[in-house]
Order: sequence, then C-alpha cells, then structure tokens
Amino acid sequence: MQLITATNLSVRYGGVAVLSGVDFTVGRGEIVTVVGPNGSGKSTLIRALIGAERAATGEITRAPGLRIGYVPQRLHVDTTLPLTVARFLNLPRRVAATEAAEALARTGVAGLQRHQLAALSGGQFQRVLLARALLSRPDILILDEPTQGLDQPGIAAFYRMLADLRTQTGCAVLLVSHDLHVVMAASDRVICLNGHVCCEGTPSVVSAAPEYRALFGLGTGGALALYQHAHDHDHEHDLGHGHDHSHPHSHEHADA
Repeated sequence: MQLITATNLSVRYGGVAVLSGVDFTVGRGEIVTVVGPNGSGKSTLIRALIGAERAATGEITRAPGLRIGYVPQRLHVDTTLPLTVARFLNLPRRVAATEAAEALARTGVAGLQRHQLAALSGGQFQRVLLARALLSRPDILILDEPTQGLDQPGIAAFYRMLADLRTQTGCAVLLVSHDLHVVMAASDRVICLNGHVCCEGTPSVVSAAPEYRALFGLGTGGALALYQHAHDHDHEHDLGHGHDHSHPHSHEHADA
C-alpha cells in the first residue's frame, strides 16, 4: 500500500522551477532515503509531500487518515525560555507521562523529562524531536537532514536507531540526507534528486549509476553504506555524548 504518491510533481519559486516532473512513492513500512547536492530540491520535496508547499503542477496523494511524524531540518529554541523536555513533548497536545517516557526510551534518551531543552546536546535534541514525532503514532516518519552537526559515529547511531524504530513500530521512514557515505544500509530505496529524479533503486544500484557518479564522483567507491572511522572501536559514541558539535540554540527557524 502506498502511503504517499507524487505524480509529475513540479514546484516553482518566483517562476523558477525547483522541482520538475517528479514521480515519487513511499510504501507502508518502507525506508526511503533522498540524496542530492545543495539546491537540488530535497527540502522542497519534503515540504510539498507534507502539504507545506504548493505544487505548480502534478498531484500528491496521501493514504486516507495518514499520520505523519515530522522532524524538521532546523528548529530554533530560545535559550532564555524555560522549557523542559516534558513540557515540549506536551506541545501542541498533552500526552500521558507514560507515553512521553516510552517515546524517550525508544529514541535512547530515557529520563530527560526534567532537563531544559536548551541545555541538551545536539544529539540529545534530535532524539527528543524524534520522540515527539513518535507520539503521534505515525504511519510514516519524515526527517529532513536530521543529523546536521553530529559526528560520524553519531550519524551512524542515529540511522541505526531509525532502522530499529521501523522494525519495532512498522512505520515507514522517509529521510533526506546529505551524508552520502553514511546512508542507512537498511534503506529499501535511495532516490537521487537534482531538480528531478536522476536515478533510484537500492543503495548499490544508485551508487553505481552514472547519474549519481556525475553528481558526486566516485568518492569511497561511490558506496552508499554505513561508514565507520577506524577509531570507532576505540571509543564509545552516543548521540548524547562524544564529539557532538551541534546545539539546539544554534538551530535556525525550521523551513516548514
């Protein structure tokens, strides 16, 4: 069953085509990763799929009653605003404390309810955003470059967690990524976007496609797979610890 289908989708900004003739689907329980260079329309595609951007041409169809859990690319948090994790998870609707605790545990940040949102590390903040998205019991999780500012082991850990969440909940995952060599090994499909769909398929198929290599070169053999630094085995890394250079107060307003 298709959860979201885009047919011949085009989006224009000021008369300039950002996306043209895009055909796109996400099926139930499927993991789809979208990659592409800067300015290729990745975030525009996401905004169109969730209804935040109007299509110039084409059609977007969503399954009846579709529940979407959305994690934006950036979210600004005023560091002067006293806002605990528990309070944040109750926006815009209140949830039971047990539900909030379960969502935080699922995303690997159990026990953070009393922490101030602005005091979290970047990795902890991303996991809290994901926990909030899970509270809607989504049919599909949509994440727009959720690993900005995280180090390589943190990125790999985040992707592994998403694969685990798919297994545990059965939800589909649509992920926009700029991490060309750290795309989930568990992805069912990778879509290479550059204003239009250049190529799509399994990670191995896309990484070997001439269109992909014309955009990104060979790199590390062109492989789209989980990549580990040699020192990963010498140090433990978690998104809430390790070499995490991101922080909530550095995030700008979300594109949505």
